[in-house]
Amino acid sequence: MRRINLKSANVARQSTVRNINRQIVLNLIREGEPISRSEIAQKTALHRATISLIMDELLGSGLVEEVGSGESTGGRPPILLRVRAAGPVAIGVDVGTVRTVVAMSDLAGRVLEQEEFATSPVASVTLGDIVGSVRRLVGKNRGDIEGVGVSLPGLVDFETSSALYIPHFKWRDWPVAREIEAAVGLPVAVDNDANAVALAELWFGRPEVHDVRDFIMVLVAEGIGTGIVFDGQVYRGERGAAGEFGHMIVGQDAPVACAAGSRRCWEAFASERAILGRYKTLSCGAARRGAVSFAQLVDRALGGERAARTALTEAASYLGVGISNLISGLSPEAIIIGGQIVRAWPLIVQEVYKIVEENCCLSRTPARIIPSTLGEEPKLMGALSLILAGKFALVHAA
Repeated sequence: MRRINLKSANVARQSTVRNINRQIVLNLIREGEPISRSEIAQKTALHRATISLIMDELLGSGLVEEVGSGESTGGRPPILLRVRAAGPVAIGVDVGTVRTVVAMSDLAGRVLEQEEFATSPVASVTLGDIVGSVRRLVGKNRGDIEGVGVSLPGLVDFETSSALYIPHFKWRDWPVAREIEAAVGLPVAVDNDANAVALAELWFGRPEVHDVRDFIMVLVAEGIGTGIVFDGQVYRGERGAAGEFGHMIVGQDAPVACAAGSRRCWEAFASERAILGRYKTLSCGAARRGAVSFAQLVDRALGGERAARTALTEAASYLGVGISNLISGLSPEAIIIGGQIVRAWPLIVQEVYKIVEENCCLSRTPARIIPSTLGEEPKLMGALSLILAGKFALVHAA
């Protein structure tokens, strides 16, 4: 039972009920398209007149479109509906430690165009590059863009859309949303990259997650981030500090130091940098051939190279240790793994499950551990979701 927060409670006015019904119908169309009005009425038990009013609003706002007729069951063939995905709606900005990707997408999250550039360690330079890219994309689309979502690799205050601390660059207290909004004239939402990816998984991820209310996204990248979803919404904690499990202690003398300088935490053992550090030790020849990217390491492992496979397998053991702690402490329905490591999932899945089964002291079956289907750019999809999810989530009436 959830206790009512009287400090922020809204009474259930008629507009609140209307908003709830509207979003239920919109999401039924999104997940069941193409679908008819009669099917929606059957699934929701709403009166047909109510369905008609909601559909008039959704069609008028351009969120939904009619796509022809279905099969007749005795009367006139029903008109089928789907979410209208044509045209750009959102811009996403994935600020990475090496490069920044800026892209625009339609309502379904399909990327229509993107640009990228090297991320400058100087925040003002990166800001200027972001603003330039956003302006170019907006200029091509006659003001159809509704907002800009930004994902950042560090601690973010979601309520103020400010970067509190980005450890890789030592950026502190950067009012990034306010500065981008002032420059481009669009609403801006900012969040930690792992939280943003969890949001993307919730709304645009694999079908198996649609009915999961509690899951944890483990984002394996330069570091390790976790996005926590409780009861169908991202849990951020006080000032966005929840989910910093990448810094929980899982061992000692890791291959690399984490962003905070420790060699004992999870990301120092299981991040992309940690895997590359192991590979460098295991393969002296790789050092002579020059720097190897993580994508290249995965390619080599898939091609059968022993050192690359060993580096991934050893990291998978520590990935399993961290996941065991998450399951024991939070008992989610699922753990979803995101990042480029997903390409190597067939090589590491058995090791991950073996360690989890050894370490989870539970009488029941542990949570499902599944790879994300958001692709190799999950943080970009996360940034886009900061805008797109707002179209489908419940709109609270004032």
